[in-house]
Amino acid sequence: MEIKKVTDAAFNRYGRVIDNVDFSALVERLAQTPLPEGVAYEPSVELLEELPIKEELSVKTYGEMPVQIGYCNGHNTMLNALEYHRDSEINVAATDAVLMLGLLTDVEADFTYDTAKVEAFLVPAGTAVEIYATTLHYAPCDLEGRGFRVAVVLPKGTNYPLQGAHAKAAEGKAADEDALLTAVNKWLIGHQEGGLDEGTFLGLKGKNLCLTEK
Repeated sequence: MEIKKVTDAAFNRYGRVIDNVDFSALVERLAQTPLPEGVAYEPSVELLEELPIKEELSVKTYGEMPVQIGYCNGHNTMLNALEYHRDSEINVAATDAVLMLGLLTDVEADFTYDTAKVEAFLVPAGTAVEIYATTLHYAPCDLEGRGFRVAVVLPKGTNYPLQGAHAKAAEGKAADEDALLTAVNKWLIGHQEGGLDEGTFLGLKGKNLCLTEK
């Protein structure tokens, strides 16, 4: 799979590189977080949130909205699913990491999406990117089995368990967008080969993309 750089013009429709914030202290702290064989996501981590950058991102990047800082670490080379939020997500790479991205505007009326439209981008170690709310994304991927550590910044409360009742996918179909909601502020479209929880809407068509596949 071709991997472009986040400095490539092709990345501009998915997000932007953040260059007006110093992320060095956050990158250093990420080195203290676990690096599992699989993929681990924690939406809010005190070790990261006690840094001054949390307030800076809240004020400067999110316009005084409250934010949370967690991480997504591990080893991964597969697409498996795509998700989106109603707000931008900031990813800060402590190691080289690859993001597989798509556009929400390419999701069909029945909420299916063709994985052939996905593009891959390298986020070099020490780089922070804003992933727009209109961008489909999921867990990062690593290169050559080295693993990845990526800080994830989102509006406070995102990706926590739902409290209310919501629609479910029936016979592989979603009657409306509510059937895609799997956590607070998280709409998910899964692949049938993604190993996802029962009840996940499996609307990704085409290959379950692998980063190492030519």
